[in-house]
Amino acid sequence: MEADSRELAFFGLRMAVVALALLLRQFPACSAAAAACDFPSIFNFGDSNSDTGGLSAAFGQAPPPNGETYFHRPSGRYCDGRLLIDFIAEDLRLPHLSAYLDSVGSNFSHGANFATAGSPVRPQNMTLSQSGYSPIALNVQLYEFSDFLVRSQYFRSQGGVFTSLLPPEEYFSRALYTFDIGQNDLTAGLKQNMTIDQIKAYIPDVMTHYSDAIKKVYDEGGRSFWIHNTGPLGCLIYIMDRYHLEAPEDEQGCLSPFNELAQSFNARLKQAVDSLRTELPLATITYVDVYSVKYNLITQAHKHGDYLSTSASFFRPNNFSRTGHLIGFQQPFVACCGHGGKYNYNNSRRCGFKITVEGKEIVIAKSCEDPSVRVSWDGIHFTEAANRWIFEQIVDGSYSDPPVPLNMACHRMDRRDKSMA
Repeated sequence: MEADSRELAFFGLRMAVVALALLLRQFPACSAAAAACDFPSIFNFGDSNSDTGGLSAAFGQAPPPNGETYFHRPSGRYCDGRLLIDFIAEDLRLPHLSAYLDSVGSNFSHGANFATAGSPVRPQNMTLSQSGYSPIALNVQLYEFSDFLVRSQYFRSQGGVFTSLLPPEEYFSRALYTFDIGQNDLTAGLKQNMTIDQIKAYIPDVMTHYSDAIKKVYDEGGRSFWIHNTGPLGCLIYIMDRYHLEAPEDEQGCLSPFNELAQSFNARLKQAVDSLRTELPLATITYVDVYSVKYNLITQAHKHGDYLSTSASFFRPNNFSRTGHLIGFQQPFVACCGHGGKYNYNNSRRCGFKITVEGKEIVIAKSCEDPSVRVSWDGIHFTEAANRWIFEQIVDGSYSDPPVPLNMACHRMDRRDKSMA
């Protein structure tokens, strides 16, 4: 009975926090800031979790069935549809970001995306073909951003079509700068057969590179930063497929050592963000705990339709569909798009893989019947439905430090009195 009482009390407190956050989103004048932020642009840095076409433009398009759900064609995203960064843009009433490396059909009037699939924070001393990691590490993305900032203003000043395709100068200082990167720095060590402790030992150096990147954006005039931590590695199918015989599972079926590694990374990232808030007095830096949201989604997917559950996380308002029913995800440890095996994942036959039979190409790594009820798209990345669900959990600030909604992320919060300025 005492445990049930504590659970109910926690549930009530959580619902009150969510209700307050939603109220601030609907009525921003209720906060000390008086107005929601007016972000005219987004500049994104990251890996495949937010790549909208960078790697595809440089090294070949992500093949069908990628893009089938929303774009109805390959769109440069390793997903059946939209990513978190797409939902962020939509929520801010901005167009989807064009990849900086994509020269065809791109429009940079409201920002640019420098992320590429496989990008690490630290440069890797191996080629893409050797390691699977993009040569467009975070430092290269920063070079691209600095070049874009200068050259976009020169060409925009020439007039003509450039005025509609490139952002005005003031959009850089008023932009939201989003970061979602770091997972590949951890898996790079795993691919080199390093121990968990050896990987943990180089995380401080990764954080130095990460912090330097944010400082460089700040020096270029960036002021509002929205930073995602890294997700639960031990719950991702491609990790489970490779290491399930070597690592112990937690009570939810994820591989514990790899989740602990991700949590170590996130703890260091949180410390780095705290330090940056002191070093960069004019910056507003929001740290977003996507790890917790993704872990809840993956490990509790099969319970989302269970009204008898006592876990408060199941009763979050955004667990409900617009019709009032609880969302139900299925088979979180089975890829929607893949081929064969326990997880429907084969590293050498990934989503969209083809074979040739009697001179005709046939796709054997196909999409599942209904991606909208699946969590994992291809064993590495999330489905659009999962991305939407994750976004709906983080947009109101419930998983952010400080706990401010996305549309208030330009306002600094004084930790002493919790007011925004």
